[in-house]
Amino acid sequence: MEPMKPMKPMAGGETWWPEALGQPSASGSQNGMRYAFFPQKQRLLIEQAGELATYDSGDHRISGVSQQDSAERSLSFTSQNGQVNLDELSKIA
Repeated sequence: MEPMKPMKPMAGGETWWPEALGQPSASGSQNGMRYAFFPQKQRLLIEQAGELATYDSGDHRISGVSQQDSAERSLSFTSQNGQVNLDELSKIA
């Protein structure tokens, strides 16, 4: 019987957002879309189809996402102020 070999560390998820933003307080993915929220910078990042979009979250403290599977594939987020639709936020990049 061969002795056990040390386990290799599992590869962690790679960050897909700019390092300058730090760590998000909320992030997730579904249906080919992923998001990350950075409250200190008031930024919400959305990546879809390989394209990264940055939004100003204003005073919203985002904690979750809801995606409607319609032709428009609209996104809304949960914040301390209730639901906020993505089209209500200012796109910066």
